[in-house]
Amino acid sequence: MGRPEQTSYIGVMSELHFTLFNTALGRCGIAWSARGITAMSFPEGSDEKTRARLLRKSPGATEAPPTADVQKIIARIVALLAGNRIDLMDIALDDGRLPDFNRKVYDIARTIPAGQTLTYGDIAKRLGDVALSRDVGQALGQNPTPIIVPCHRVLAANGKSGGFSAPGGVSTKLKLLSIEGAQPGGPDLFGDLPLAKRRA
Repeated sequence: MGRPEQTSYIGVMSELHFTLFNTALGRCGIAWSARGITAMSFPEGSDEKTRARLLRKSPGATEAPPTADVQKIIARIVALLAGNRIDLMDIALDDGRLPDFNRKVYDIARTIPAGQTLTYGDIAKRLGDVALSRDVGQALGQNPTPIIVPCHRVLAANGKSGGFSAPGGVSTKLKLLSIEGAQPGGPDLFGDLPLAKRRA
């Protein structure tokens, strides 16, 4: 499967940079290089913790104002998290250091539109072997650019939520799916939320 054609936008900078920005979920972070986006982070409860996670994903990055092109990407992410159907497939990623298998998984995940989902098994089949389902889950758990690579749109079998490595875990995953209007398997998908359990 060919990789989606992506737009390169960063310019001539060679250093790693990052910035924090406000969204409907709270303060997120994004890091970039001359080749593309290197990392995304969800709110960690404080700016310091969000910065620390970004730096674990993109060691050596320095905080800086976003370029005009990165600011456009931030605006698209903000719009997506506000409930708009935004396609992020054309955003260039600097993923050359990632394992080849992970990049193949992420390429497939990026084809899932907002409001729709695939399962780990679906992606494994597209890679040629349903037995790779566990490996697909592990690759998605290592995803450095959530939202741009929408790992929250990949579920376990039978509509179950599966894991999610971002802050807030499965609750964050379900919140993202709810924002996008995805309800595969019906209301049971949201049964893992604490509020749903209290109402039961």
